[in-house]
Amino acid sequence: MEKKIIRNIKILIVVALIAAFVWFIVVSPMITFHKNEESLENAAKRYFEINKEQLPTGERVKTITLKELYNDSYLKEDFYSPYSKKSCSITNSWVKVRRENNEFKYYVYLDCGILNSKIDHDGPDIKLNGDSKITLGVDEVYKELGVKSVVDNNDGKLDVKDVTIKGKVDTSKIGTYEIEYIAFDKLSNKTVVTREVSVVKKIKNVVKKDLGNVTNYSGNPTNNYIMLSNMIFRIFGLDDNDNVIIVADQDIANVNHSKLDKWLNYYYKHLNSDAKKMLVKSKFCNMDITDNTLDTLQCNSYTKEKNVYIPSIVEVNKAQAGDTNFMKTFTMSWVSNKKSDKEAYVTRKYFVGDAAGKSFLSYNIDDNYGVRPMMIMNGNTNILGGDGSFLNPYYFEDINIGATSSLVNERKTGEYIEDHGTLWRIIDTMDDGTTKVITVDTLGYGMDSPKIYTEAEIIKYNPNNKNNIAYYINNNLNDYVDTSNFVNHEIEVPIYKDKIIYGKEIETKKYKVKLSAPNMYEMFSAQSATEKFANSRSYWLLNTSNTKRKTGAITDIGVPVNEEMQLYDTYGFRLVAYLKKDKVIVSGEGTYYYPYIIK
Repeated sequence: MEKKIIRNIKILIVVALIAAFVWFIVVSPMITFHKNEESLENAAKRYFEINKEQLPTGERVKTITLKELYNDSYLKEDFYSPYSKKSCSITNSWVKVRRENNEFKYYVYLDCGILNSKIDHDGPDIKLNGDSKITLGVDEVYKELGVKSVVDNNDGKLDVKDVTIKGKVDTSKIGTYEIEYIAFDKLSNKTVVTREVSVVKKIKNVVKKDLGNVTNYSGNPTNNYIMLSNMIFRIFGLDDNDNVIIVADQDIANVNHSKLDKWLNYYYKHLNSDAKKMLVKSKFCNMDITDNTLDTLQCNSYTKEKNVYIPSIVEVNKAQAGDTNFMKTFTMSWVSNKKSDKEAYVTRKYFVGDAAGKSFLSYNIDDNYGVRPMMIMNGNTNILGGDGSFLNPYYFEDINIGATSSLVNERKTGEYIEDHGTLWRIIDTMDDGTTKVITVDTLGYGMDSPKIYTEAEIIKYNPNNKNNIAYYINNNLNDYVDTSNFVNHEIEVPIYKDKIIYGKEIETKKYKVKLSAPNMYEMFSAQSATEKFANSRSYWLLNTSNTKRKTGAITDIGVPVNEEMQLYDTYGFRLVAYLKKDKVIVSGEGTYYYPYIIK
């Protein structure tokens, strides 16, 4: 019996505790909250009794906020959210009054955080016709799309004609404009929905306006430069779909004409992902040409759809055949057209000797000459800035400048880095976190360059041989470049049976070095000398042949050596190295004129 009494007492205690908990946590706060609602309503009634002229007429609704009642001294006590010292919202809390059946009815909404009144306080749901974000080109017509529907959770479907539309769009000026759509329900709860209209320069419209009645640029224009994937391109013109044809401003590498497609796939992989989204596949001119038809302006044969190709004789001719033709290179660069199964054509600004004045010469398709990738850019791509000049090219949404203190190995192919006064360009980020870079300029050009000796029957790039150019590059160039931020890294030296042909190496030799010569087929390994870049001269390459005195080098005019080296030939140096993986950006934008400074 005694145990039963004790058990019942315990039960009563638990029940009492639960009741106290419910009172403290639920009931008491709700009682206080409802008293506050009543106080708010009474204050509003006193206000309108004194200010009867403020009462609404007809079907109108008059709102007075908790803040206004405080300011006019109709309320003195503060309202707080339960279990906190945080005041209830004085701007979101209000009383609305409306005349119904010849009487004024008051609606109270008190917002106290976790507790708020059950009265309708949400505005209607507005759905727009069209997208909430619209992009227009400069001088395009903005057509107001209006409102599709307005629905309130209490009042049901409302008339779209009652929506107020505010804002204007000036398509003559680049910028972002906001159009506001404002609607009220029957209790004057307000909703504002915004449509964002961006007025931008579309690349096709800029090119159309600039070209007028023609379809391509000619001569040497100064306003057709763009920056895409950290590389400078020239705009050639428009295709039949108003897409924009672009071509690299300089050779990226030197490649055999017979292996163009394979190398161009490699190049396309190195474009950044945002840039690729702006490109469209297209067919490119590649018809065969004879020496008698080199002046043609018509194409009668095209490739299958490709992401990237190279210019044809037709594009070069359309841009005019004079020396000022921007489609001709300072170096010697392939065009897409073959003369036969064994020969294809190159172009350049100035041929000399018997070829002086010519625009094209034919060479063996297994020779190495410059490659300028050509691509098609979606004409609707938005220009973010720039004026089309070389110093300030048009740029797009693929631009992504590295933040201060961010790692260099997070940067992209093509960006520029300055280290201890030497300008480098990023080739790639390696799996081990190092960053592979190449010097922009030629170092050590002059009489102090190593020579090809008469006894050298076979020249193989070998950093372990003290008599080899590779050894000199790795060990004797501290006078030209500071290597404190670089690490030793394994390189592969491609070795060919006879001619140096992309993808046709018969073996590779691996060495661990800090500095090496470039591979002829890597990104940015071609001579960068143009009228704008005048500091790149001849330099050694690491490509090696098993044939007597055949090795890789670029001559002073940017042309690879496609034959046996001559005795005592001399060349300077462009270097490839690997930045330590912990190197960070101190400043800069990653461009030629504003490179990243690193530490």
